[in-house]
Amino acid sequence: MEEISLSPTYDVVIIGGGHNGLTAAAYLAKANLSVLVLERLESTGGAAVSVAAFDGCDAHLSRYSYLVSLMPKQIIEDLGLKIELVRRRYSSYTPVPGYLEDRGLLIDKLDEGATRASFSRIGAESDFESFNALYQDTTKVAQAIWPTVTEPLITRSQAKARLGDDALWHAVFEEPIRKFIETRLSHDLVRGVALTDAVIGTFGDTDDPLAENRCFLYHVIGGGTGDWDVPVGGMGHVSQQLADAASRAGAVIMTGAEVSSVNVDGTVRFVVDGVENAATGRRVLSNVAPHVLHDLMEKSSIPGEELRPEGSQVKMNLLLKRLPKLRDKMVSPEAAFGGTFHINERYDQLSKAHKQALAGTIPNPLPCEVYCHSLSDASILGRELVNSGAHTLTLFGLHVPNRLITAENNEAQRTKLQRAAIDSLNSVLAESIEDLLIVDAHGQPCIETKTTRDIELALNMPGGNIFHGPLSWPFLEDDYTPTTPAERWGVETGYGERILMCGSGARRGGAVSGIGGHNAAMAVLDSISR
Repeated sequence: MEEISLSPTYDVVIIGGGHNGLTAAAYLAKANLSVLVLERLESTGGAAVSVAAFDGCDAHLSRYSYLVSLMPKQIIEDLGLKIELVRRRYSSYTPVPGYLEDRGLLIDKLDEGATRASFSRIGAESDFESFNALYQDTTKVAQAIWPTVTEPLITRSQAKARLGDDALWHAVFEEPIRKFIETRLSHDLVRGVALTDAVIGTFGDTDDPLAENRCFLYHVIGGGTGDWDVPVGGMGHVSQQLADAASRAGAVIMTGAEVSSVNVDGTVRFVVDGVENAATGRRVLSNVAPHVLHDLMEKSSIPGEELRPEGSQVKMNLLLKRLPKLRDKMVSPEAAFGGTFHINERYDQLSKAHKQALAGTIPNPLPCEVYCHSLSDASILGRELVNSGAHTLTLFGLHVPNRLITAENNEAQRTKLQRAAIDSLNSVLAESIEDLLIVDAHGQPCIETKTTRDIELALNMPGGNIFHGPLSWPFLEDDYTPTTPAERWGVETGYGERILMCGSGARRGGAVSGIGGHNAAMAVLDSISR
């Protein structure tokens, strides 16, 4: 870390140099406020980073997060970010497991006829129109809700009025999303394609039957369309652009600085190279999970307890000699992996996997989703790898709750999860994925697997929860009257007006978006102007 001259006081101290903290820093520094960002790791970016995961291989993979949907163009334009997002032609491909395993459902956004034929091939022709109608309705929801995410919070009634469709509102916001899916779609595989948007990264909670609705909502509103795009250069480029914007504006970014405590008076204590330091902010923005902030707060100044969140996924990165062959001869690997590749995510399989996990076992087969960054953006690979036909794959396994992982069994469970993910992937391929793995400089196969515990240890996300905790509706309930800028922007913490939330734990947080950082910055500017 380069030597930085610290001041005792700042207008704003930001805890955590992930993409949201950097977004807030850039906005606030551009407004001529003094800003200090404290990041415990040796580099910024948090979960939105690119790494050379395999020694001797010129490939920079988005290790934890990989696609962008929820980053508003407004943030990119406001901060002058040079970020290019590639729209994928194919929405998804889903092989049919079992006796029709040589067939699959390919959803091509540019060829309606081909998509209709694909529905027919798997015996789901009656669902083609219904599937389109379902996502036309989610687009209506997106167009109503998306413009509000970078504004002060509206109320539930105002959001409902913006949508202007009471039946659709009731289906998406008031009844379990499974009913919305089941009443519109009949084919088990097609239902599964829709349900994945409601369960990815979560583990259904029977005490909160609408938790899946909120997950579904955030997966379908991005950009007003619900599209998930590939960031050119990888996620690390997104974070680097934000860090550069913050630095250009004058923010001080200190890495290797681990925060040890926070006081409601704005005093933040942190350790650098074994030496304790302190800085005081007129405002303190927390870019860590609410559970982590709770533990950092000086105990005499905080109310209650903060429930520990739980993540529910396994993440795998692979570097391949080429794309694998499919059992389905009617679909090219380039098309199948050109969107989201669903594996063993039929509606009944998702339910079965959830029950198996509740019973304490790794689901078999493991529901997975696979993404190929390099098909849309080859810049993450060196020229030699590109010329050889190499590709990356990112696999995201569902229904693997953190309760299955402990400090004692993490290594063993990681091995089991990697095997389960490989077996699940191989079940829909015409060849073994292991035979296609490139080897690194040490002769080891280029595959890495991250459990929820691995994610917690690396990124300080409690329980490996990628959203920092339960997702919230992007509006206020009608009986709640906000009295502070932080409450109006959905970034309050309950620890007084000085301490605000700016990360994924904010009301409209989750995913790589910058929304939490933007809204925290707006709340600070609103409070200072009053």
